[in-house]
Amino acid sequence: MDFYLPQHSADLSNRATPEETRILQLSAQPYPDGYRLRVNLEITPFQVRPYIEVILRDADGDEVASTNIVEPMSWKLEFTLHVRGELNNPYTVSARLYFPDGPDNEPLFYSFDVEPPSAPPA
Repeated sequence: MDFYLPQHSADLSNRATPEETRILQLSAQPYPDGYRLRVNLEITPFQVRPYIEVILRDADGDEVASTNIVEPMSWKLEFTLHVRGELNNPYTVSARLYFPDGPDNEPLFYSFDVEPPSAPPA
């Protein structure tokens, strides 16, 4: 069975250098249960695999979830964060792309509200 992986078929000269590598898109959608969050990231096609730091903060600025992605294989990423504690809207997710030996980019932010889960039918 053959797999098509566009990141492996692209010519390296068409990919961004570490200095040019950026997060193109950041979005987040809460799951209906109110305790999980689907995060979508898209970054420029890269020559060197970056590191990404993602932090979820509540309305008070307290960190309620975080993750670090080390050298992703693809430039389109989707993952789940688990929201800890009581709901405290609005939430803000930040994503920062960097390389251990430099360069380092400013974080991107995305704010949203999480709806409390509805009560189960009686």
